[in-house]
Amino acid sequence: MAYWQRLPLLIFIDSCIVLTAIYFSRFLVNATTEVITFPIVLSSIVILLSHHFFSFLFHLYKKAWEYASVGELISIIKAVTFSILVAGVIQALVIQEVQFRLLTVTWLLNMSIIGGSRFCWRMFRDSYLIKVNNKKRTLIVGAGSAGMMVVRQLSKNNEADLLPVGFIDDDEKKHKLDILGIPVIGGIKDIEISVNKFSIDNIVIAIPSLSKKELNTIFRECAKTKAKTQILPLLEDLMTGKISVNQFRDVQVEDLLGREPIHLDINSISENITNKVVLVTGAGGSIGSEICRQIAHFNPRQLVLLGHGENSIYSIELELKETFKKTNINFVPVIADLQDEKKMLNVMSTYLPDTVYHAAAHKHVPLMEQNPEEAIKNNLIGTMNAAKAASWNKVKTFVMISTDKAVNPTSVMGASKRLAEMIIQYMDGESETKFVAVRFGNVLGSRGSVIPLFKKQIEKGGPVTVTHPDMVRYFMTIPEASRLVLQAGSLAHGGEIFVLDMGEPVKIVDLAKNLIRLSGNSIEDIGIEFTGMRPGEKLFEELLKEDEVHEQQIYPKIYVGKTSTLYLQEIDEIISNYSNLDKEEIREMLLSIANNKVVSKPKLSVSV
Repeated sequence: MAYWQRLPLLIFIDSCIVLTAIYFSRFLVNATTEVITFPIVLSSIVILLSHHFFSFLFHLYKKAWEYASVGELISIIKAVTFSILVAGVIQALVIQEVQFRLLTVTWLLNMSIIGGSRFCWRMFRDSYLIKVNNKKRTLIVGAGSAGMMVVRQLSKNNEADLLPVGFIDDDEKKHKLDILGIPVIGGIKDIEISVNKFSIDNIVIAIPSLSKKELNTIFRECAKTKAKTQILPLLEDLMTGKISVNQFRDVQVEDLLGREPIHLDINSISENITNKVVLVTGAGGSIGSEICRQIAHFNPRQLVLLGHGENSIYSIELELKETFKKTNINFVPVIADLQDEKKMLNVMSTYLPDTVYHAAAHKHVPLMEQNPEEAIKNNLIGTMNAAKAASWNKVKTFVMISTDKAVNPTSVMGASKRLAEMIIQYMDGESETKFVAVRFGNVLGSRGSVIPLFKKQIEKGGPVTVTHPDMVRYFMTIPEASRLVLQAGSLAHGGEIFVLDMGEPVKIVDLAKNLIRLSGNSIEDIGIEFTGMRPGEKLFEELLKEDEVHEQQIYPKIYVGKTSTLYLQEIDEIISNYSNLDKEEIREMLLSIANNKVVSKPKLSVSV
């Protein structure tokens, strides 16, 4: 009902209440039905007019009574009290007598009936008008301030499809208490029992300060049920108003890694990037594009986006120009093939970057097993061309993206990346440029990640295919990987292999189970099928070989590896002769060099 439609109705109702209250007060105080007297009529007129005046003054007729609370009650108290006081003053002036008992009873009746009529409407609305039949019964994990915010928002919002039924909280002092009319049922360990007992459809985790390990613990309990699990947005997003408290998001697999993200040394990174020229190879890829996004936050003078695929380079250029349109960053897209030595020299000499982040590479293990010559061309020759071009143009720092598969490699991809590391470490000793490599595990959400494959299989109804029940991998998010790369560039002295402390490895089958549960399906419905290990795959990955390990962290969660034996003569030979070898011979040569199984002592021969 519009304001101008309900205003006459409220005035009429209040008039009836005020007149009824004063005449009924006369009956109660004097025990007589003779209520039509001059003092009573005078008081009625004064109280009625005063009430409407103060009601307009205190915006009593503009309140949304379906949301009535303490603020509305205070407005009623002011309007009723001041109208009674004015009536007392008029009585004293006109009839020289203030009827205190009459006015007191009238005040009590007005407060009770006017206030009660308003709050009864809210109770009627909450109890009968809000349709709860189609609402999903919801369990709120966390009975703190965030949990109470959620309950308030859901209770007020008629459009919300969630109905709060109970709280879960590990604080035993809150157990068996009601908060905002919602009972605190028990602790985290009681989630499964509570879901079954109260027919819960949804679980909302309302603890913004949760660490990833704590979230993982809660999710494991939620995963035992068939209820859909969601999580409250970040607290800073709520405080800034970016996201509403009832805009829950689904729990992502990234939330369940059980490891806190790396924190950056902003000052040291700024020295390498701010107002500098930065070049990123493979800028259109999942890792390269995220590195570009992270770099742009540090306001470089120029960011060169180098890649082989025109569509991906075009996309990241458009995104960066839109996101950072209020900055003075010059984004330069460059289409180039790393295997084109002259082109790489031309690009480096044209833009003269201060820092190069080399993210371009072939990373797919099974595909490189089938096409080992492409691993040599892109991962070896491409890296050598980029490194030489950087050295000849006196780039200050060159950071190569490597992989945990380069440690004791069993695959062509891993072996090619290990040989690329050797080239980088050798170049560092021969050049003024600081060359370093950054080694990390599998990246969630990247194009080569298993996550997109699992999601597609789940969407199709399953089964999800896992190679082996005991296969484990280290995982990190794309932003984490990109931040590590930036931090490594700022820490570089030259020749290092930087490694992130990635916490505990994750079983691939557990990752698959979590994804199935997060999608709202049961493992029985989707199913998991073991396909067997493919050529080049290992049950587990390592981040550093035994002879490479420095036990001490050089930065929180970052280790640095020692320089191991470099087989540059053998690398030269395989680069020169791979086109004359068959796939199996290339594979054997790559793996033997990468695993230090060459017979002769190498003579370093790569020219700079």
